[in-house]
Amino acid sequence: MINRVLIRIKVVQLVYSYIMNRESKTMPAAKKELKQSFDKSYELYFSLFKLIIDLTDLQALRLDEAKHKFLPTEEDLNPNTRFIDNKLVEELRKCEPLQDYINGHNLTWRDDEIFLRLMLDKVLNSRLYQDYMDMAENDFALDCELWHQMLRRVILVDDDMLEFIESKSIYWGIDDLNIIGQFVMKTIRRFEDGVEQPILPMFKDEEDEEYCENLFMNAIKQFDENKELIDSFVKQDNWDVERIAMMDRIIMCVALTEIKSFPSIPVNVSLNEYIEMAKNFSTARSGQFVNGILHSAVRHLKSEGLLMK
Repeated sequence: MINRVLIRIKVVQLVYSYIMNRESKTMPAAKKELKQSFDKSYELYFSLFKLIIDLTDLQALRLDEAKHKFLPTEEDLNPNTRFIDNKLVEELRKCEPLQDYINGHNLTWRDDEIFLRLMLDKVLNSRLYQDYMDMAENDFALDCELWHQMLRRVILVDDDMLEFIESKSIYWGIDDLNIIGQFVMKTIRRFEDGVEQPILPMFKDEEDEEYCENLFMNAIKQFDENKELIDSFVKQDNWDVERIAMMDRIIMCVALTEIKSFPSIPVNVSLNEYIEMAKNFSTARSGQFVNGILHSAVRHLKSEGLLMK
């Protein structure tokens, strides 16, 4: 489930943390932090499913409370229950791997009642909800589509949602929300298609899991060597070494680690991924700068016979 885009982002962030604190941070501590980071990303995956369930439960509670008002209206007494009867939510409640994880990690949004009510109001006030409640048809595919679109167009793009998850974990940010959210939507499609085991594993396969740890460990081991190579081209191109953003340097060092250490990954793939990361995570000029330095470094490695792919 955790793809290589997120792996690269997490590794860059954790290498940055290690380099900035390497006088006080040990390698075992760094490896533990790496594991925690990916464990939390996987927790977010399950938490988003739990959010769907808790929003549904809160709306069911609201409808029940409305029936017991002092002077309930006809609509209060006979509400449209299509939303709370959503069949995807029923399947989520019955999915043993999902429920085992939720219960084992005590996941709930009900402890944050104000935020949950805020999100429910946004869901109920959306055009998606209104159109869904007005539909004449009623089938499982439509129920899955509601939550697929609600995530894509309401929940995952919501500023309050991003602010909230960032406040809940230092390991959660906009990239986690975007990427993990995509996998939640993919899993909803798997429920819709009747896949026997719809819940995705943390990593797609052992290769990705090994790639994650090896990239991190090698990036730390090769950092000084890669930094020296990068600085030589920075000076050659008349850049001020002291003014390079630390994040740019970390991104380039991790990029060179991947290029040198993983022969099965095409050079252009690595270059494109890390140049794009520099555009998104560092300064306005970082994309162009990182692009130029990395290409110079790759040409040098090839000319010296140190890079054969």
